[in-house]
Amino acid sequence: MNNWIHLAPWALTATAIVLVFLQGWFAHRHIRQLRAQLKERCDSLGRELHATGSGSMGVGHRVVACERQLHEVKAMLDEMRQNDPLRVSYDEASRLVELGADVEDLMNTCGISRPEAELVIALKRRQAA
Repeated sequence: MNNWIHLAPWALTATAIVLVFLQGWFAHRHIRQLRAQLKERCDSLGRELHATGSGSMGVGHRVVACERQLHEVKAMLDEMRQNDPLRVSYDEASRLVELGADVEDLMNTCGISRPEAELVIALKRRQAA
């Protein structure tokens, strides 16, 4: 029994060291699993981010193309409005009404019909009132 008392601290120390090594081995294994999961998740998020970025760039290009087309259509519409012969006639008729022209003058000078001439005069009178 005397020997047992002298060996007990050594036995407890050896057992504690074995338990510390086992805990370290289990912790290392768990850390390795967590790293693998983290790498897999990072790769997945990277792929999702790449897909989102690519989609956003595609949408951005489409928006730019639509804006370009919109500006072209607006320019064409402005040009059509400026070159519209009827608009010029109505502008001229409006100016003549301000100078005192009557229905007959508008019909002869601007080439518009009687109802159009009467409408231009009525609109000008209404604006003046």
